[in-house]
Amino acid sequence: MTSFAATPPSSPDTPVNSPQPLVAFGAHPDDIEFGAGGILAVETSAGRPVHCVVCSRGEAGTSGTPAQRSAEAIAGATQLGATLEFIELGGDAHFEDTLANALTLAALLRRLRPAVVLAPSPGGNQHPDHACLGRLLRHAARLARYGGVAELQPAPPHSIETLLHYVVTTDDEALDAHALFIDISPEVPRWTAVMHAHVSQSASRDYVELQLTRARLLGLRAGVAYAQALWPADPLLFPSLAALGRGVRRF
Repeated sequence: MTSFAATPPSSPDTPVNSPQPLVAFGAHPDDIEFGAGGILAVETSAGRPVHCVVCSRGEAGTSGTPAQRSAEAIAGATQLGATLEFIELGGDAHFEDTLANALTLAALLRRLRPAVVLAPSPGGNQHPDHACLGRLLRHAARLARYGGVAELQPAPPHSIETLLHYVVTTDDEALDAHALFIDISPEVPRWTAVMHAHVSQSASRDYVELQLTRARLLGLRAGVAYAQALWPADPLLFPSLAALGRGVRRF
């Protein structure tokens, strides 16, 4: 494991009243920024500690070398105001939904102790690593809270509060499920710059325009300039109706 995290989100130096930490997982060096970068920009601007975990170095990709793509991921995280680390789950295009990989991720959740976890969608028409990582994190979130798992001891159990899924491509959007929309309008310039940090990918296809167009369409649906969507892994609990946002229907 290679780490770019000087101070992890679970640092004891974090003020008591600060927002709870968020950890975002990506299968490849650009997934987090393209799929949820605008949301992370909103969160870091609000003072939330954000940590990114990239589970390969894009070594099976057509464009860019692993070294180049790793450097791009570090540059993107820096612009987002997030920390970053790399872990290995078998290599790009070789992810497997195994107990060993789920335990690796569960141990990481116990170490980082996030309140909110962002992960790729666990299904749909997409890169198999995305779906596999989404399923692995669903398993890992459960294993991390079980105190009797021998492989995870002596680290204390940890229960995350919310697992949310993002998608990298339109083909994987969960059209049969209601999404949680986040207004990212104020952070679009920073998000755009973060996506452009992935030069190896944006030079081969116009991924930046694709993501901006997706966000613009979601924003139009919601009556804002730009939005990104997340899909909760479980129903969300609110303390009262006062905590609810509004419906997005504007057409």
